[in-house]
Amino acid sequence: MKSSKSVEERRQKIVAWVNAKGQTQVEELAAQFNTSEVTIRKDLAALAQLGVLIRQFGGAVPVPSPSTDTSAAKGFHKSAPPQPTENPKTSVIGKQAAELVKPGTKLVIDCGSTTATVLPYLTQINDLVVMTNTLSTANFLTQSEKEPTVLMVGGTWDGQSQSFQGAMAEQLVSAYSFDIAFIGAAGIDVNRGTTTFNELIGVTRAMAAAASKVVILASSKKLTHKMPNLELGWEQISVLITDDGISNQDKLKIENQGVTVLIAAPSGE
Repeated sequence: MKSSKSVEERRQKIVAWVNAKGQTQVEELAAQFNTSEVTIRKDLAALAQLGVLIRQFGGAVPVPSPSTDTSAAKGFHKSAPPQPTENPKTSVIGKQAAELVKPGTKLVIDCGSTTATVLPYLTQINDLVVMTNTLSTANFLTQSEKEPTVLMVGGTWDGQSQSFQGAMAEQLVSAYSFDIAFIGAAGIDVNRGTTTFNELIGVTRAMAAAASKVVILASSKKLTHKMPNLELGWEQISVLITDDGISNQDKLKIENQGVTVLIAAPSGE
C-alpha cells in the first residue's frame, strides 16, 4: 500500500505537471506517473476539491492564475460560494427548481446568479451528476456531503459571464445527455424566448439541445429587459420558473407557446 507521503508527493507533481502542460488527459498522467487511470482520477478529484486544479472531462486543466484572470481564480477559491442573491423573490426560484430534481438526476447548469440559487438545495439530493461551465458552481458542489459527480466544462474563459465558453465547451456539453438543463436569462421576450446582449450563446444552446427538459430560472424583472440576441426560442424551453411579479397577460402568452410557467413565492405566501 502506498504511504500517504508518496500519495501527497505524486499529487504535488500532478499539479505541477498540469500547470506546466495546460489541459492534460488522464491517460497521459497515468503513463507519466506509472500508475492506473483509476488512481489518477481519484487524485484529480481530491486536487479539484482543494481548488488547485480544475477537473475536466477526461482530465484536468490549471486554475487560471491571478496574473491572467483574477476573477476566474477567485471564482474557484475554496471559500468563494456561487454569486449570492439577497432578493428573496430570486432565492425562492432556486428552491422551486430543486423540486424538479430527484435522486440520480443528470443535470447541466449554466452560468448566472439566478441559476446559482438552486445549488444549496441540490446538496440535499443523492446520486446527482452535474455538469457546469462555472468555476464557483463546481467548487460549491464538490464540497457537498452527498458527493455528486461533478463534470467541469473547459474552454475559453469569458470574464463577462464568469464561465467557460467557446467551441471546446460546446463539444464537451454535446457529448452528454441530461435530464434537466437549468439556464438563466439576461432578458425575456414573451413572443420569442430568452434574449441576451452577449453573442457567446453556443454553450447555452448546446446545454438546451442535450437536455430532455430545459428549465429557465429568471426573475420577472427580466421581462422588461430588451436584448437584441435570441438565445433560446420558446419551442426549446419546457419550463419557466419566475416570481409573482409576472403579469397574468405575460404568463398566458408564454403558456400559449407550450411552456409551463411556475411561480415561486416566498414561504408563507
